[in-house]
Amino acid sequence: MRPTGVVRHVPWWEVAWLTAVWVLLWGDVSVGNVLTGVLLGVVVTLGLRMAPISFHGHVRPLALARLVGRFALDLVRASFEVAAIALRPGYTPRGAVIGIELRSHSDLYLTLTAELCSLVPGSLVIEAHRLTGTLYVHVLDVAWSGGVEAARRQVLDQEERVLRALASDDELAAAGLLPAGVRR
Repeated sequence: MRPTGVVRHVPWWEVAWLTAVWVLLWGDVSVGNVLTGVLLGVVVTLGLRMAPISFHGHVRPLALARLVGRFALDLVRASFEVAAIALRPGYTPRGAVIGIELRSHSDLYLTLTAELCSLVPGSLVIEAHRLTGTLYVHVLDVAWSGGVEAARRQVLDQEERVLRALASDDELAAAGLLPAGVRR
């Protein structure tokens, strides 16, 4: 007789994904690496359960392409800006931490926006307050970014691209963004 709630279902697709990442990290497809990856995948998926995040939106391919394209452009542009700051003799960047309240309070969109902002050189999300939907972002050089309001606008623009690519029409409306193609 099994006690209820003790035995959990193993999410095999997650285990397979974690195994693939493990093998790629080691760079060697061997029986030992695959078995270790499976074992670690089972331990991680059963032992470190994450709270489920609901997704009520749908993927809009054109908006997703815009999101990815703009992210790639931001990545290249910011890399050159950070390199220019680093190579400028005697220049001391003036960093700042700014708080940006996002329009959506979904954990999923908050996380995606925070990750995309942190991956762009010159900015780093140092805290995400999920109850208020606020991101606290460290900006490497406020002057180079165009000021505090320009840095805040960049984060809100990133959030808008995430929402337009993935959110439902109801989520867009709740965030104050009209769905694409809807005019007032």
